Amino acid sequence: MTLKSPRTGGLLALIAVIAVLPAFLNNAFQYEIAILIGFNAIVCIGLNLLIGYAGQISLGHGAFVGLGAYGSAILTMNQEWNPLLAMVVAAVFTGVLAFLIARPILKLKGHYLAMATLGMGIIISIVINTEDQITGGPDGMYVEGLSFMAEQTYWYWLVGVLLIFSVWASMNLIDSPIGRALRAVHGSEVAAEVVGVDTTRFKVMIFVVSAVFASIVGSLGVYYSNFVTPDIAGFFHSIELVVMVVFGGMASTFGAVIGAAILTLLPQFLTFLHDYEHLVFGLILMLTMIFLPKGLVPSLAGVFKKGDKS
Repeated sequence: MTLKSPRTGGLLALIAVIAVLPAFLNNAFQYEIAILIGFNAIVCIGLNLLIGYAGQISLGHGAFVGLGAYGSAILTMNQEWNPLLAMVVAAVFTGVLAFLIARPILKLKGHYLAMATLGMGIIISIVINTEDQITGGPDGMYVEGLSFMAEQTYWYWLVGVLLIFSVWASMNLIDSPIGRALRAVHGSEVAAEVVGVDTTRFKVMIFVVSAVFASIVGSLGVYYSNFVTPDIAGFFHSIELVVMVVFGGMASTFGAVIGAAILTLLPQFLTFLHDYEHLVFGLILMLTMIFLPKGLVPSLAGVFKKGDKS
């Protein structure tokens, strides 16, 4: 990234927003929404690398968030491990599991791959729900938080720094030879293999990276909220994450961030509609996909580029 590149400008704008935003947050609820946006954005950045750049759909990514959350919760509460060590171990376990899963299922393409990742997510969700002696079952489980993160503002700055780092790491990965290989895989796996790209290796690698992103967020989320339920690994959470990526714009790091921000905030503005909240939510998404098919950020960027040329 060069200092004059749009990506650098976007990163500086993100840093400025995170630095200034606390001046406009007036209560604990608003801080909680800001922190939740950060958590969702970090997961979506990793998922965007998989879907947007490598072209590999995943409908079970909520399961990796759940593995991080429950892994940290079980090791912390049942085994009395240090929370940070538990988070690292949960991330390693999730990465290894993702590696073992990725090699067979990433041989599939299109809707076959989507169904395979969906099945993976459902299996993990069922295990979390049924192993009630370990996970607490449908009722969930209480988790002690991080003692040195007692203030909500501490969490805000921690999540803000992690979000900035995630955006920076993602953009550098995209600009690297690995990023070019991922785009080649997305364009045509056959053509990529002809020019010497090990497509299986790169697909598996980015699947593992995105799973570890999700696991770390799951661990931090459970320490922040002090409670976890199986919903975190459920099908609807996985779909929600995919929608955030698609809505913001696939193959756009800032699109993933903005998509996560808008779709996390939107339900807060639709609560007055009560029973019609989900209907309006779906209508907004449908209209966006019709009129902004590439996603919000790439579509708006295209409009501005046309305006500059004219």
